[in-house]
Amino acid sequence: MTTSDAPFPAQQPSSPPEVREADRICERLAAVQQEISTLIFGQEQIIRQTLTTVLAGGHALLVGAPGLGKTLLVNTLGTVLGLNARRVQFTPDLMPSDITGSEILDEDASGHRSFRFVHGPVFTQLLMADEINRASPRTQSALLQAMQEHHVTVAGVEYPLPQPFHVLATQNPMEQEGTYPLPEAQLDRFMLQIALTFPDAASERAMLLATTGAQTQQAKQVMDAQTLMLAQALVRRMPVGEKVVDSILHLVRSARPQSTPDATLREQIAWGPGPRAAQTLMLASRARALLDGRLSPGLDDVAALARPVLAHRMALTFAARAEGVTTEDIVARLVKTLG
Repeated sequence: MTTSDAPFPAQQPSSPPEVREADRICERLAAVQQEISTLIFGQEQIIRQTLTTVLAGGHALLVGAPGLGKTLLVNTLGTVLGLNARRVQFTPDLMPSDITGSEILDEDASGHRSFRFVHGPVFTQLLMADEINRASPRTQSALLQAMQEHHVTVAGVEYPLPQPFHVLATQNPMEQEGTYPLPEAQLDRFMLQIALTFPDAASERAMLLATTGAQTQQAKQVMDAQTLMLAQALVRRMPVGEKVVDSILHLVRSARPQSTPDATLREQIAWGPGPRAAQTLMLASRARALLDGRLSPGLDDVAALARPVLAHRMALTFAARAEGVTTEDIVARLVKTLG
């Protein structure tokens, strides 16, 4: 066989543009996780759950004792993702206008008077609502509209919020004096309730050495808002297998006393999660898979996110609470039924 008769080498088919875009986003997300981990020690699961919330386009409630790095996590997240971030310290005397902004009366050189809207701190891309349960229900309701509708209404005029827009609220479970429990409607707007725990000994030692020296490490920007919104759009385009969809529906419906097949749970659950819980679990499972570099979620993603998605959307009966049962116990029992 002559040289001219030799077959051409097989060409590798090029990846579709959508796959190449997904690969680039996955690489960027891996860099984001690595950068945050250089400043936040011993909270890898918390970092992943917070990033999952942002990727899925939602809001998160961070619950933990003081000093566990909640504020540092939000500030670092804003820097690494390239988002405009602001912090509001919630107090009992905080008014809705302190968050949304208000109209003021201006007078020009000719004496003409007109109202001008001054934007409040909610007009940002990443809002940290520190100790959100210390604000009155009236102020909490003002933030509720912003979280759900991504705009605020002042004097009958709607003002759109920047995109993307995410609220990361904090809550101290140890101090309940002078607080207002969040209503169920507002809790349902939080995609995940993330519980912060104390770091292990090795992580706490690394934190001690890294934060008490003459120099401290600063976070660097890895992503920008436009890339983040591309990643959020990719999450909604990711395919989900029928088995995962059925598992999500089974999990959520089994957490309701009206539809659970378990007679014991019917006696323990006062009310369960609504349809928004299933929507949240679907989006969060996709986002978690993307953080791992996978383009489709599995049952492991659903099981890992069941507690932070469902626990704050459920209430137990008095008899169940008297027996020491918690919503986390109920969710763990339901997760075991997944195929």
